[in-house]
Amino acid sequence: MTDTNVDLVVLGGGTAGYAAAIRAAELGSKVVLIDKDKVGGTCLHRGCIPTKTLLHAAEVADEAKEAAAVGLKVTYEGVDIEGLHKYKDGIVAKHYKGLQGILKSHGITTVQGEGTFVGPNTVVVGDDRYIGTNVILATGSYSKSLPGLDITGRVITSEQALGLQWIPEKAIVLGGGVIGVEFASVWASFGAEVTVVEALPSLAPAEDAWVGKQLERAFRKRKINFKTGVKFSGVTQDDSGVTVTLETGDELKADLLLVAVGRGAATDGTGFAEAGVTMDRGFVITDERCRTNLPNVFAIGDIVPGLQLAHRGFQQGIFVAEDIAGLNPVVIPEKNIPRVTYCDPQIASVGLTEAKAKEEFGDDQVESYVYNLAGNGKSDILRTSGGIKAVRVKDGPVVGVHMVGGRIGEILGEAQLIVGWEAHPEDVAPMLHAHPTQYEALGETMLAMAGKPLHGAH
Repeated sequence: MTDTNVDLVVLGGGTAGYAAAIRAAELGSKVVLIDKDKVGGTCLHRGCIPTKTLLHAAEVADEAKEAAAVGLKVTYEGVDIEGLHKYKDGIVAKHYKGLQGILKSHGITTVQGEGTFVGPNTVVVGDDRYIGTNVILATGSYSKSLPGLDITGRVITSEQALGLQWIPEKAIVLGGGVIGVEFASVWASFGAEVTVVEALPSLAPAEDAWVGKQLERAFRKRKINFKTGVKFSGVTQDDSGVTVTLETGDELKADLLLVAVGRGAATDGTGFAEAGVTMDRGFVITDERCRTNLPNVFAIGDIVPGLQLAHRGFQQGIFVAEDIAGLNPVVIPEKNIPRVTYCDPQIASVGLTEAKAKEEFGDDQVESYVYNLAGNGKSDILRTSGGIKAVRVKDGPVVGVHMVGGRIGEILGEAQLIVGWEAHPEDVAPMLHAHPTQYEALGETMLAMAGKPLHGAH
């Protein structure tokens, strides 16, 4: 058995882990990064990046089908599945190669193999031991299923969906959260008949209630079917398709069932619990500075309870590396983490929903305003609809911004600054917003909340 002693051992090479490794190396640490698969993790290889390539291709397909509306003669002939995968895989490969180069240039030792944390500061890979002054646990997440629902054959998760060599004619999506509505959107754009089944009362149930209503309206217009407030009961399958049964007794038939009911912490077999790390239902419990109950052992990313978002893990990785180095970085509250769902129309939000704001500040201390994108010139040019809803404390700061519309995620940065810096609408209203842009709609929202609406309703 070989022992390697370094300043930092990072177990997990996904977005959280590699960000921690790179920042720590920048700050002078000798780092070992261990991953059982490829660095980049779920986000790069099986999640964020490949799914967004499909969503962009779906957007292009919709533009082609609707080209006559903007005076262009374009014929849409369908999906070249080989070309689609070549496009997707090419982007993933490019970014994987780039990441490998960055890690190498920072002098980070990468180890490909199954790592087991044996405590107090050691990770074992095969016959080798990697001992760090500090250890960061970042083993990521996996696609969950429901009890008794086996992922096999025509019952798939997002990982299998990304590799499909055919486009389903009919698909059922179990789960109306981020992953579910994104794949529903893609397949509908490619010509499939899609039905989303969500046990909670609305699509996008984690978002503001107004957002869910806007998305459902848009999905009806796109002829994407959905059933909300109804639970899944069971599924049978054969060579030709699946039959899904709901608790209402209804049966739905399709070519396949996509299970999109959330992601669990990938901590089984990692040794965390055996080494004495405090756990809860597979997740690692930390304080607000990502510290576990063990000294000099940290946990970041999807294995920590909270929003399972790549950019959250990325920020946590940088945060922990800087904290270890004594830089005392500022904690970003979970509520101020921006969120984007890339279906059509997109959903983008940051801060508190109106319901959460009322819980925190009181019903009579919260007010909201909705600006309709019909008043925004660029949104009209893009032929998208939706709106921006801002939530504020009366005579106080904006505490939440919730947006629905084509490409609307691209303007979330300003909304995050408004909420994160506790700006009042009156602070933002004088700022110039370039015309014609979609982010101009955010300026109009702030103008209206400051008591001087121009294009919006009083």
